[in-house]
Amino acid sequence: MHLTNQLRPTRATLAQLRTFEAVARLGGITRAAVALHLAQPTVSTQLRELSDALGVALLVPAGRGVKLTDAGHLLSKTAVSIFREWSLFEEAVAELQGLKRGVLRIAGVSTTEYFLANMLKAFVEKFPQIEIDLAIENRESVVNRLKREDDDLAVMMMPPAQLPLEKFPFMDNPLVLVAARTHPWAARSRIPLERLANERLLTREVGSGTRLAAATFFESRGLTLTPSMTLGSNEAVKHAVAAGLGIAVLSRHAIAKDPMREGLAVLKVVGFPLRRTWQLVWRSDRTLPLAARTFREFVKAQAERGDFKRAAL
Repeated sequence: MHLTNQLRPTRATLAQLRTFEAVARLGGITRAAVALHLAQPTVSTQLRELSDALGVALLVPAGRGVKLTDAGHLLSKTAVSIFREWSLFEEAVAELQGLKRGVLRIAGVSTTEYFLANMLKAFVEKFPQIEIDLAIENRESVVNRLKREDDDLAVMMMPPAQLPLEKFPFMDNPLVLVAARTHPWAARSRIPLERLANERLLTREVGSGTRLAAATFFESRGLTLTPSMTLGSNEAVKHAVAAGLGIAVLSRHAIAKDPMREGLAVLKVVGFPLRRTWQLVWRSDRTLPLAARTFREFVKAQAERGDFKRAAL
């Protein structure tokens, strides 16, 4: 009998591959053992058996951790692909059985922390069998996660043009200029945009979508504003503005319905608010798992009903 056209069974086990993938991703045996809830000797044994089965070295010591050999890099990519396909298989079987289950891997840029949890709460109440794996990071990190395919979906204001993405805008995201409530402009209307040139501008860190949107707008109006202070979160920006350290551009979603409660005033500057939208995005060159497709349709249905307009600030 000729077996040339048949797949040869691998000598590696799924458990060994899962352990190796965790070590490769986390950069250390101890960290992988904690993440997998395994004893460290068990992890070391599985790695040694996997290396022996394949006949190549996969890892070498590097400081307090380990680094991948060339063969290790190849196996890491293969393991990620195997587990992604296995996840799709499990969800396809669940779909055949009419079940809505699986893991929703979703990332949101920093400002989505003000509303994304409520969206997910409503989703989980309708589909309690779906597990949520949520990451909240700045725009640059979310873009990198999309590149690495760490997530199935992402919520952001400015999707990157360099990636093959499908996009669904679902909610307004007005960007406003805020100052301390004691600022001389707090009670004024139609403040000329050019007056901003004399103000201290506070911004989020490089990589923030709000910072990028504001800079793009100012450049389009021929206005060059140099940030006088950079802060790493919306809350830090709000506290600094309330303390009178300068003005800032923020998403209206990051501010209380009554800004005065936070010591802030929304300035009525010509050209503001900037009209932007929150978008649900996903890779167009990949098949979405069932859980992600279910959430996408859930968001579309809410948008069609106008739920997000009613919830907008």
